[in-house]
Amino acid sequence: MKKISNNIFFFTLIFGTLMTISSNSWLGAWMGLEINLLSFIPLMNDNKKNLLTSESSLKYFLIQAFASSILLFAIIMLMFFYNNNFYLINKINEILILSTLLLKSGAAPFHFWFPEVMEGLSWVNSLILMTWQKLAPLMLISYNFMYNFFMMSIILSMLIGSLMGLNQTSLRKLMAFSSINHLGWMLLAMMNNELIWLSYFLLYSFLSFSIIILFNNFKLFYFNQIFNISMMNPIIKLLIFLNFLSLGGLPPFLGFLPKWLIIQNLINMNQFFILTISVCLTLITLYFYLRLSYSIFMLNFQKNSWLLKNIYNLKISSFSLILNFISIGGLLMTFMIYLIM
Repeated sequence: MKKISNNIFFFTLIFGTLMTISSNSWLGAWMGLEINLLSFIPLMNDNKKNLLTSESSLKYFLIQAFASSILLFAIIMLMFFYNNNFYLINKINEILILSTLLLKSGAAPFHFWFPEVMEGLSWVNSLILMTWQKLAPLMLISYNFMYNFFMMSIILSMLIGSLMGLNQTSLRKLMAFSSINHLGWMLLAMMNNELIWLSYFLLYSFLSFSIIILFNNFKLFYFNQIFNISMMNPIIKLLIFLNFLSLGGLPPFLGFLPKWLIIQNLINMNQFFILTISVCLTLITLYFYLRLSYSIFMLNFQKNSWLLKNIYNLKISSFSLILNFISIGGLLMTFMIYLIM
């Protein structure tokens, strides 16, 4: 019965997002966001025994309900004053709409709820929160463009996502701050080219899926667990941290491809200032990925007699191996296909 209800809620979750994307009015988009919100709350409460899950679902509901109420207020005000010459009121409404959408997506400076909610969720729900739940707000943000407000959110998202991830020991919080950093890149791509930000979103979703499927299979939530598991199977260690480097955007992995497209686009448009800031802040993200990877790669693989029988007990599914292979070598494959065509 629980599985059937979860399937129904998952279907309405997808329906709410599609309704928001395809809506031709702000009111219809707001209704889609509400359907999406009310469908995700039951999915978050999949583990009744975990108090953190209940706390996370309550926090998520309060933040999203607050954002939805302000969004509805701004939409009503926009409908009343849109045809009149109230320039200041219209500008305030646009700022309110954009702020609430940034709050819903978890972009800085409205990011405060995102890592706390992520910490109490399972890996499957964390993946949905980091990918699918961002799609509808980001699509609405792309319709409501304000340059100065965008620039502030982009720089803050990259700065906070980079600096706040430095001292994290929780994998879920690390993925949350990494998501905030990537969100800054998506907003940056949105300023210039809609196709590039959609490509970035799809590739980011794929990379997140490929690394979270490993975390979920081996029940990894903290770094000390990776240290323990990596001593038992070196292949898992290699896959996890090559995926981390790919997510950080290190060449020649697939994660570098969307950043490469954005950098090329910004160079063509002579936007060197924001490009320099973005690359420098992303290097901080790459630094803590490299620091973690370096420390674990340098650990000796000790084949003690009492561990020999357990070395390959931790098996990886073929589906997970294919995903990780694409994540690690996807850029080279893309380059080869481009040369052939």
